[in-house]
Amino acid sequence: MRTHSDFVKFCFVSQIVGCQVRRDPPNSTERYTRWINQLAPDQLLTQVFTSNGPTVIMPTWFCSRAWFSYVGPFDEGGQGEPEDLLFFYSHLRKGGGVIRVDQSLLLYRYHPNAATHSVLETTIWTHRVRFLEERALPHWATFTIWNAGRQGRRLYRSLTAGMRRKVVAFCDVDENKIRKGFYCHEDSQERPKPRVPILHFRAARPPFVICVKLDLTGGAFEDNLRSLHLQEGRDFLHFS
Repeated sequence: MRTHSDFVKFCFVSQIVGCQVRRDPPNSTERYTRWINQLAPDQLLTQVFTSNGPTVIMPTWFCSRAWFSYVGPFDEGGQGEPEDLLFFYSHLRKGGGVIRVDQSLLLYRYHPNAATHSVLETTIWTHRVRFLEERALPHWATFTIWNAGRQGRRLYRSLTAGMRRKVVAFCDVDENKIRKGFYCHEDSQERPKPRVPILHFRAARPPFVICVKLDLTGGAFEDNLRSLHLQEGRDFLHFS
């Protein structure tokens, strides 16, 4: 029988611990560096679905040897395999947590020939969509995709048929998209082809899967999202 002390020990041992970083050169990947350094503690778990990858970066990871052996090993599929992302997902699937030390303890050097650039975006996309479908979407009876543009439509098309049927609407701020009224999934084998309404974001209902990149609109998107007074993780998740 597991005691309270066993539980406390498990909670501590099952953490990945990372830290804030400085970049070299200082102006490289500015948006990404702000994101990795400024996430709130609860966002270390709610923002695991974004294209940025693990919410604490692998060069800063610490964890117990026992936990690494339990979760691992790293996927050695070779060049082009996002081994840090796959390990991070496995860590979360097995009940692991994430902690960031809020001190800059690592100088993280950027160079254009880094192995990370060999990983195809389509490979990462496939893993991300499957993880979203596994970890988040089963908890929602229906949801809205925030972004009726290319990224939102791509997510819709990438979902399994059962998850696509949960999408009740797209939402956006673009009047041209909203005026069109709907998105038709032309590649669908269903007859009639699915037509998903496109609404203004204020007319749409949560929960939302947000396919709008953060820190790109001078704060306009973030202001719109804050105006709805929603709770991240419950009412919305960031995917872009």
